[in-house]
Parts: sequence; C-alpha cells; structure tokens
Amino acid sequence: MTIPEFEVGAVPFNPDGWGPLDSSSTTGSNVPFASFSRSDKLGRIADFTRNLNNQTHNRNNNRNNQNPIDSVFDFSADDSFSTLTADHDNSFRLVDGKPAPRPKFGPKWRYNHHHPRNLLPQRRDEEVEAKKVQAEKDRTRRDRLYHMNRTGNNFHQRREAAVFKSSVEIQPEWNMLDQIPFSTFTKLSYSVAEPEDLLFCGALEAYDRSFDRITPKNERRLERFKNRTFFKVTTTDDPVIRRLANEDKATVFATDAILSTLMCASRSVYSWDIVIQRVGNKLFLDKRDGSQLDLLSVHETSQEPLPESKDDINSAHSLSVEAAYINQNFSQQVLVKEGKKVAFDEANPFASEGEEVASAAYRYRRWKLDNDMFLVARCELQSVLDVNDKRQFLTVNALNEFDSKYSGVDWRQKLETQRGAVLATELKNNANKLAKWTAQALLGSADMMKLGYVSRVHPRDHFHHVILGVVGYKPKDFASQINLNMNNMWGIVKSIVDLCMKLNEGKYVLVKDPSKPQVRIYEVPADAFENDYVEEPLPEEEQAQPPSEDAVNALSSEISVAATDVEDKEIDAVP
Repeated sequence: MTIPEFEVGAVPFNPDGWGPLDSSSTTGSNVPFASFSRSDKLGRIADFTRNLNNQTHNRNNNRNNQNPIDSVFDFSADDSFSTLTADHDNSFRLVDGKPAPRPKFGPKWRYNHHHPRNLLPQRRDEEVEAKKVQAEKDRTRRDRLYHMNRTGNNFHQRREAAVFKSSVEIQPEWNMLDQIPFSTFTKLSYSVAEPEDLLFCGALEAYDRSFDRITPKNERRLERFKNRTFFKVTTTDDPVIRRLANEDKATVFATDAILSTLMCASRSVYSWDIVIQRVGNKLFLDKRDGSQLDLLSVHETSQEPLPESKDDINSAHSLSVEAAYINQNFSQQVLVKEGKKVAFDEANPFASEGEEVASAAYRYRRWKLDNDMFLVARCELQSVLDVNDKRQFLTVNALNEFDSKYSGVDWRQKLETQRGAVLATELKNNANKLAKWTAQALLGSADMMKLGYVSRVHPRDHFHHVILGVVGYKPKDFASQINLNMNNMWGIVKSIVDLCMKLNEGKYVLVKDPSKPQVRIYEVPADAFENDYVEEPLPEEEQAQPPSEDAVNALSSEISVAATDVEDKEIDAVP
C-alpha cells in the first residue's frame, strides 16, 4: 500500500529580517488583506457573532459610536470582498417562515405558560418547593386542630359571642367547697378489674338486620311509639339500688348516664349538674328531675353558633328535645316486629302491671375501686342479637341532622360514598355525646353499638324524620378511634369519689361551669331540689283571680308541665 506524498510548497526566505519578503510575488492574489495600525486593539482573533445584515444602515448610524475593537474586523469598505458578497447573494434563496395554517375545526389547544412541563427547570423547582412548604403548613395546621379537638382544650375557646347558662341556678346560700379545672382530669389514670354482675332485669327484643341495608336512596320514615313507656329513673329512686344499698353491696351507687357524664366531663361545653348525697358511709350520685342529663346535646362541640332564641327550632334546647325524641323512637323501630323477647332474672323494676314498656335491660354491675370501696351502677342495653348461636347485647343510638348549613356536610349526598367524612364531622360537632354513648356501651359490656343516621324530611320541619343509614361498631374499637381512654375515665370517677367521701354527711351538687372548663362543688340545703312536698291552700282572698280578656290575649301559647309529684290544682277555664 503506497502512502500519497504531501507537498509543502516553496517557502520564501528573508535574509534581511523576520517576516515575508516585500516582493508582491509572494503575496496570495486571492487572499483578502487589510492592514491595521499598532494602535488598534485586537480583542479576539475572529468574531463569528457579529450581525452584518443591513450593513449600509449600520454603517450610516453607527459610524460615530463604532467600537474600536469591532473596527478591526469591519471589511465592508474593502473592495476585495465585493466578489465574495455577490457570489453569496446569488446562492441565497428565501425560505417561507410563516406558520402552517390552523384547521378551522378540531380542538383549539392553547399554550399554558403556567403548566409545569412548560416551565424552565429552575422555575419548576421553585414551584415544587413552594408547594411542599405550603403542604407542610397545611399539615401542621390540621394536626394542631386535630390534637386540640381530641384533648377538648379548644372546645371552650369557641363561640365567644354565645353566652351559655348554668344548668341549675346557683343560690346565694350555697357554699362553694372546691373548684376543679378540666386540665387536671387529662392527667388522671386508674385501672379497675372486670366488673361483677349482680342482677339482670327487664326484657330485650331482637335487632332487625334489614336496617343495616338502608341507604339514602331507600330511606325509611321514622315511626312514633307513643304507647311505649321510656324510663329515666335516677339512682335513689331505683328500688333495686335501694335494696342493694340495704344489703351493703357497695359504697358508691350511680347510673351509667351519670358515670359517663363524669368520665367525659373534659369534652363537655354545655353546663350540667350532678346531685351528690352523702348518707352514712355511702355515696349516691343522683340527677335532678328534668335535668339536662335526660336530654341529648346537639352541635355542642361545633364552632358554628346556634340560634340563642329558645323558640327557634334550631336552638340548643329545641335540638336537645328533638334528639331525645328521635333516639327513643329509633331504638324501638330497629327491633323485630312482634318478635320473641329475651327475659332476664327479674322484670322491669319501673314498669306497672299491664304497661307496655320499651325494649330495655338493666344490668346492675359492681366494680372494685379500692380495698374497702365498691361501686354499683345500673347499665342499660337496648337490644339483643344472635350471631353464630351466641347472644350479643347492643346499645342503639341515633345521630340527627337538622340543617346541613351548620354541619357543612349533606348526609343524603355524602353518607353512601363518604361515610367516614360524615362520621368525622359528627365527631367534631358532637364529641361529648359520642364519647358518652361509647362510655355507656363499655360500662354495660355491650358487644356492639349501633349508630343510626336520622335526618329531617325538610330542614324547617322538626316533626318528621327519615332514617338514612345504620352502622355498627365494637365499643372498644370505636373508643380507641375517638381517643377515649378507659383508665383515664376511671381516674376521673375515682378522684371525684375520693373527694366526696371526705365531705360530711349532707347534700352537694357538682356543677359544670357554663363558660369555663371546670367544675365546682357546692354544699346545698337538705331540702334542695325536692319536689315531694304538698302546698297548703291559700285563703280565698289571697288566691289568684282569673285574668281579664286583655291578659288572656297576651298569654303565651307555651304551657309549662308541672312535676308529677306536685299536688294538682284545679283552675277555672278562661272564657
């Protein structure tokens, strides 16, 4: 293989000095050459970035302010470049740079400057980082509100404009003995052993499983059970508890409704009161006749204020009465019609002979609080269910929707697809009520707690309701879900009992402050809250005369119901 030779050519030699010879024969005839003086500054060997288009315009406009560095590379005045320029212009062909015509039909896509894929890399990173920071702020805020709602410390800073009234009127002769803030309740803890069943009374009807398949699309009307009697008997009026007290079965006596109120006191907002009677070495926890404990609070822990007018159907009092009415009827409607009843050791201790009573069983249980201190409580169950040939006891309660504008969640739209969101909203707005229901189910050792979702037919109609769904929960699982600690609840009860056992014999009342997260203990007279007295008839001249016609027209339509133990008086009809 032969390698081609490379000819260098003749290189002239200058014997007189450095550089090429002065002879014109050594200069290339086809190479453009422009001389420059020593004063010209050479910043670069060649400049490929200069725009030489429209040279005539640039030459006329920039002659005076031309950069001296660029003047070295300006060969526009040299005639030696004219030939090259002409050849270049002849070979140039104009290309159409107009965009292609857009079709008249079809999707019209627009360029989105804010879309992430159209951002520069640096700008896109900044956007992603900003979104991360905002998401972290939102998460921190949600966690803070979540923990504050769980502990109940934020419940009492809400609705500053609303003014709550005390559940009982504090008399001037009452003596305040102690004041306990709720912050001390959260630190308490006490463990108790499994309770002992002393007696089972009443009869239960079976639960109808068809109600578990109810959805907002196939809702059912809530029925009324006017013929059935519901009992809300306090501790000292219970004949079974009186018998157990005479037999010296325990030291402390209460009901599940009273114990659950104490156990969940730190979650409460509305005022409530419990009557405490110290008799010998025994302690009775009672409620007053017509007490707030007989009703169910609605929207108690919500941030949205309710109307303050008592006549408004959405006021706190009206909603409490409506919720109690719904809860009673719902607990009887979900039972099997004309089914067999499960009877227990004794009949209903509060029912008269031949009276139709609601399905209810009373479980009298005893807990050991200390070496020489026992507590007996009456726990209530509403229904029974046979699962795999095993009997399960149920508690039945109902949540009620009165107006979706207050809660922010429409049950008819969200209950079937987002049941968790509906329950979370109810846990936020009714934390105390749900905690008390869970505590009562745990005290009665219920196997299942059924929660019904009942709504008004129309937001302005508080007499007619429909059932939108029924859900079942295991009490222990639901308690852990709502952060309800059993040891903490028994710690609260134990501290209150220890405090009351140090008091002298007499009557006391434990009142939740209407505006502050605390409870107060008052010493009251022995005849306080007593209604079992008979009034002496007044002389005829001191009796109230019938009102005039003008006064009759001004009378309110609301009629107050007198207590059953008070002697009835005959009043002449007003013409």
